[in-house]
This record gives sequence, C-alpha cells and structure tokens, in this order.
Amino acid sequence: MDKLKAIETFVAVAQRGSLAATARAEGVVPAVIGRRLDALEEHLGVKLLVRTTRRLTLTPEGSAFLEDCQRLLADLAQAEANVSAGGSRVRGHLRVTAPAGFGRRRVAPLVPLFRQQYPEVTVSLNLSDRVVDLVAEGYDCAVRVGDLPDSSLVSVRLADNRRLVVAAPDYLRRRGTPQTPHDLLQHDCLLLSSEASQTRGWAFTVPDEAGRRKVIHIRPRGPLDCTDGQVLYEWCLAGLGLAWRSTWEVQADLDAGRLVAVLDDYAAPPNGIYAVFPTARHLPRRVRAWIDFLKDHYGRAEFWGANKSL
Repeated sequence: MDKLKAIETFVAVAQRGSLAATARAEGVVPAVIGRRLDALEEHLGVKLLVRTTRRLTLTPEGSAFLEDCQRLLADLAQAEANVSAGGSRVRGHLRVTAPAGFGRRRVAPLVPLFRQQYPEVTVSLNLSDRVVDLVAEGYDCAVRVGDLPDSSLVSVRLADNRRLVVAAPDYLRRRGTPQTPHDLLQHDCLLLSSEASQTRGWAFTVPDEAGRRKVIHIRPRGPLDCTDGQVLYEWCLAGLGLAWRSTWEVQADLDAGRLVAVLDDYAAPPNGIYAVFPTARHLPRRVRAWIDFLKDHYGRAEFWGANKSL
C-alpha cells in the first residue's frame, strides 16, 4: 500500500463526501478509491468511514485521523515549497481573520498590496468581531487589537493603539470642553452598548496619593448608545457627543480638524495591535511574509493618517 496516496485519498473523500467525486477528480473508477480506503483501514485496524449508498460519515476515529492527516499534508506541502527555488519563494494560501471595523479600514486595504508583492499567495480574509479559534477553524493568522488573554497562541506586537476622548468642534463650542474625566458625567457621551464591550467604562490615568499615575475607569452617561463602533464614530463626527475611540480610527480626523481630542493629560496607556498565530515552529513563509508586511506598514506614521508617530 502507498501510504501517502492512501492518506491523500482519505482526505479527499472526507472533504468531497463522495467516492465518485474523488474518483472523477483523479480520473479513475470509484472502485480504485474504495480499495485504497479499505487498505488504509486494514492497515490501521480501525474503521474510518461508514459508507452507505447515500452518504459517507466519518467515525470518531476517522475525524481525529482526518485532522492529523490534513496537518501532515499541509506540512508536506510547505516543506516542498520551502525547498523549491532554494526556499526563497513565498506562495500558497493565506487565511487571515481580523475584527470587523479594524479589518475594513486597516487590513483589507493592504491585502491587494501584499498580493502585488507576493503574487503566488492567495488570501482569504475573514472579518468578525467574535474571537476566532485559529486552530479549530484553520486560520494562519489573526490581527487583534487590545490586551490579549493568556493562551497557547504566539503573538507579535505590530503597533501601539491609544484610546482618546474625541468630539467634533461644533459639539465643544455648544457644550464646552471637559477638563477632568469626572466632567464627562455632565456631557453627552456616545457609548458602546453593554453587551458589546467597554463594560468597565472608559480608562484614564490620574495621580494617586503618592503622586504616581494609576488607571481608573469611568462609566459616563449619554442619550445614545450602539453595539457598532462605526456608528458611534459617525455620530461623533456629526457633533452628537463625546466618544472614546482608538487612534487607528480617528487619527486622520484629528489631523484634519474634523475631531478634537480632549483630556489628553489623562489618557490611559496604549494597548497593542497584534499578529497572532498558532505556533512559531515551522512558520510558513507566507505567514512570516504577511507579518513582516504588516509590521512595515503599521510602522509608518502616514499609514494611520498621522503627522507624527502614534
């Protein structure tokens, strides 16, 4: 039995859900595919697939074996790519996930530029505000904003991200400028709904009794809230209130004078923008190229629409 061919056949059948479809793709008769599966199951001593005339179903052993086989074949393909052309070519399929708002504005525009530099790489970009399980869902890399929870994943800090209280000049002319964080309680603040985020409130630094800086959280009030940060940003531009937004979102507006930052002396320490990936061991060249590409662009002040570094 050709073990590698049998494994490739098993993976193909599991993915296509049909012996006939796999046979057509290979240009052989279904009986050939069936004999390969029979030989593999006999060699392993377990049943991998339950086959009926209507459908194929993986056994529990088959499901576990499939994950191992997919990983084995991916490693093999990467090994072949690494030695091809002296290991210098970057190619393959890259699966990336990022938060929806940040991804639309700060990841998606870079994908075509990345492919111009690496035309042999194809890219799938998933934009979602849920925390995607990279290993279970087969993603190569995630771009994440904010403090990272402890996990087995590997992360690389790409840039700093500051959170600022901002408002349109028209709002400040009408309502005045808050001088301390506690003044926010007298203002119209635009809030993320409690089920979305920011459950602890807006973060600021203030001096403690010893003169050191400490972080506090204030939960301001306001007539408007929304689960979508993009909506809050648009309301803020329209002069409807104060908002606590990230520099990646508002820096260009600050530079252009469309928004004004207030309470800068109380701004909380920056959090980070990270590339997160399952393991640093045998990191595919396409993933390393993508991370380096992001670091290069995120390290440029002009990328954020800023006149100075973040």
